[in-house]
Amino acid sequence: MSQYSPKAEIEAVLAARHPNVFAFLGAHEAGEGRQVVRTMQPYAREVAVIVGTERVVAEKVHKDGYFEAMTPRGLYELEITSSEGETTRLSDPYSFGLLLGDQDMYYFREGTHQRLWDVLGASLKTLHGVAGCQFAVWAPNAQRVSVVGDWNRWDGRMHVMRKRIEAGIWEIFIPGVTELTHYKFEVVDTHGHMCLKSDPFAVFAQHGTQTSSLVFDMDRYRWSDSEWMQVRAKRDLYHSPMSAYEVHLGSWKRKAEQGNRWLSYKELADDLIPYVKNLGFTHLEIMGIAEHPFDGSWGYQVTGYFAPTSRFGNPDEFREFVDRCHQAGIGVILDWVPGHFPKDSHGLARFDGTALYEHADPRLGEHQDWGTLIFNYGRHEVKNFLISNALYWLEQFHIDGLRVDAVASMLYLDYSRNAGEWIPNHLGGRENLEAIAFMRELNSVCYAKHPGTTIIAEESTAWPGVSKPVSGGGLGFGFKWNMGWMNDSLRYMAEDPVHRKYHHGEATFAMIYAFDENFILVLSHDEVVHGKGSLINKMPGDRWQKFANLRMFFSWMWAHPGKKLLFMGGEFGQWNEWRHDGSLDWHLFLGEEHSGLQQLVKDLNHLYTSRPALHEKDHEPGGFHWLDANDADNSIFAFVRSAADGDRVTVLVNATPVCRKDYRVGVSEAGSYRELLNSDAPAYAGSGVSAGAGFQAQQVPWQGQPWSIVVDLPPLATLVLGR
Repeated sequence: MSQYSPKAEIEAVLAARHPNVFAFLGAHEAGEGRQVVRTMQPYAREVAVIVGTERVVAEKVHKDGYFEAMTPRGLYELEITSSEGETTRLSDPYSFGLLLGDQDMYYFREGTHQRLWDVLGASLKTLHGVAGCQFAVWAPNAQRVSVVGDWNRWDGRMHVMRKRIEAGIWEIFIPGVTELTHYKFEVVDTHGHMCLKSDPFAVFAQHGTQTSSLVFDMDRYRWSDSEWMQVRAKRDLYHSPMSAYEVHLGSWKRKAEQGNRWLSYKELADDLIPYVKNLGFTHLEIMGIAEHPFDGSWGYQVTGYFAPTSRFGNPDEFREFVDRCHQAGIGVILDWVPGHFPKDSHGLARFDGTALYEHADPRLGEHQDWGTLIFNYGRHEVKNFLISNALYWLEQFHIDGLRVDAVASMLYLDYSRNAGEWIPNHLGGRENLEAIAFMRELNSVCYAKHPGTTIIAEESTAWPGVSKPVSGGGLGFGFKWNMGWMNDSLRYMAEDPVHRKYHHGEATFAMIYAFDENFILVLSHDEVVHGKGSLINKMPGDRWQKFANLRMFFSWMWAHPGKKLLFMGGEFGQWNEWRHDGSLDWHLFLGEEHSGLQQLVKDLNHLYTSRPALHEKDHEPGGFHWLDANDADNSIFAFVRSAADGDRVTVLVNATPVCRKDYRVGVSEAGSYRELLNSDAPAYAGSGVSAGAGFQAQQVPWQGQPWSIVVDLPPLATLVLGR
């Protein structure tokens, strides 16, 4: 046994249970200008310690690979000859001092560190002239944490980390670890059980059944979207057009001839961006991009919050995709999931053997419907994890907005729970006060740090002030999905036209609350799965009527107050429900109705973005007024949209297949009017019934207006008229 080191400490190191491995391994003062160097190298045949020009062969003190050498005092390297005879020369990980600064520790404990990705995870660095990788992970209750990976044969004895007790963070710098190295954290939890955990801060990761994290250089990419970013910082989203195309990258289009594989980020940039640009959408909203093991979760059960999924490429390739969107004038919104996370053993669940990220009590910490865990929003470090993650996407990937998934499930302690299955807050109520505080801080921080971006709430209840400022008592989101409009409108549209007069109020009800929030009208992925049917199949009638109804509905939606979102496939009337494991039905373009519907969406986007009346006052009562909201017998709706500069358009919706000849509609000014859009036009595969070539206003007061015009209303159609 060693003449320099206690046997008990050597055995503790060999068993990876030494309480402070940095105090034992590495170089330690031995007096008279000498040092003893101790190293654990279980796969080495020989170890030499190099100090300056002197090479000292270390003694193999223990057969399991413990070596030590007495050398002159000074900086040193290890020359390691493996059992296979390969020799490498590296600095010793245990020769480096503390890595994380006191300020980092303080702000992390406080929950206000806004760049946690710079501190935790795996970061390629050069320390004291030595290239390698710094690893750090939060696991305050673990007995031991080691970094294991390709370079150390996944042996947790070799790179045991230093525990920074002041914050519960483990850290180590490992020389020689390079980009694309696979790694995990081997955690001996508070109960003494060992498990392999993926890095919560990994920026690149495997997906599916393979769950390693990968080292990646995040400092290499050079952006080319400076013009977009400068304009974005000054953009007033509330008074600008916003028309989003929601897409699931794995199923938008696939390569059927190549085993039905999905497209890469590069291929999507080549194909999807021009498609969206041609259709005139202002934004792409991307479903579930953060790394997730299960394809069937659609990206909503996340294990790698800081890693864009490797299904389609590496982080820089996703950056290039966003960059090219911006160069094409298209904003990018990501779906973000701070409401819950899966129980996968390699993920966040019971990370150090305790409920670290989640609540311990299942009445607070589990989503029974989804089989997932709920973040503990009241814990500073957890709140910091989530807010820094939001900032990470906005900063490191130039994302223009985050759509926060399942906000209602975060707001209510009794969400989808029966009596006795939830715990009231300290005031006795059902509101999740910690989640509310988290959301307010999230929105305040993101808007302060990244002006021109937006945070959008998918919130399905009548919670007040979701998109009102935090300073005014609101939650501070920029926009809220209008789920009420969606449900009422789809229910109305599903009615046979002969019965619609009995459901007229369902179609007008949304205007009662239309300006209570900054709403986005959504026809999202959730409406075309799980037996709900595709949009075209929700429409009543024969084939012609189904397409006419959908054309009418889309045109009505684009003319209605509120920003817009349409899920992929809806724009050309896909018959099948959406499937995450297949492609959209692009072969449908053999039919003129599908091409016509797609052309209509293109024209709607052009009209919406070019006419201020249709977008400038989406969230202001002064931008809308009814001409006639009560013509239930004829199922006709007439309203006006207007802008501050006087731009006005008149919208007429005929929700029956009966042509309405000589329909008089009020207008505010004398002069001639024209048809800006007719959803029944031949170009859209409509019947071609025209409202007329032009309309001269008559001095006949009507519908509260001093003038009026007479038009023919096509069947199952929306007309947009203007000067």
